[in-house]
Amino acid sequence: MKKAFKAAVPHTLPICIGFLFLGMSYGFLMRSKGFSFIYPMLMSLFIFAGSMEFVTVNLLLSTFNPLHAFLLALMVNARHLFYGVSMLQKYQNVGLKKLYLIYGMCDESFTINCTVTPPPDINKGWFMFFVTLLNHIYWVSGATLGALLGYVIHFDTTGIEFVMTALFVVMFINQWSETEHHTSAFIGIGCSLLCLLLLGSENFILPAMVLIIICFTLARKKNKEVTK
Repeated sequence: MKKAFKAAVPHTLPICIGFLFLGMSYGFLMRSKGFSFIYPMLMSLFIFAGSMEFVTVNLLLSTFNPLHAFLLALMVNARHLFYGVSMLQKYQNVGLKKLYLIYGMCDESFTINCTVTPPPDINKGWFMFFVTLLNHIYWVSGATLGALLGYVIHFDTTGIEFVMTALFVVMFINQWSETEHHTSAFIGIGCSLLCLLLLGSENFILPAMVLIIICFTLARKKNKEVTK
């Protein structure tokens, strides 16, 4: 277990820096809207979905509409459905840790656990568990610290929610630089742009993801036929 923790830490340190900054931004935003630090602390602990947490700020300040909140959460976090399917094999034979791995999976933890293969002498389940746990701790710490600082530091938070968009752009650039072939990136961009033009900014996310999955499936079948 100790070896798995030590192996996980270096992979999560870059995320620690990003999560502390993003979490603090979220904490500042919550404080600027009049919420106690308890709100961002508990929301980051139990929701643990950065994009949705930023969106939830407005949900808490608007008229209570649970159906709207449910559909909005589904749209914002629909990508995790596809993350989960792709991690079914990875999460096999890890025992009860699977429950937390499912609950705590975020974009960054998914990226590490999906792409990094721990050394043979390190338990895979514990490695993925500590990657997920550390990232969770970073996010909760950042959100709580930002909210606490918000009591004494005051500034205009207009546009601060854009930090999540900036994070995804950085992740895309990082993935682009680490791969030689960019077919998947072009498929994602093309499908997203097509659905955006046809359906508009409020309705394009789910159709774009479905179209991306279809394209990936067709491309995979084609590659199998070529290799035969």
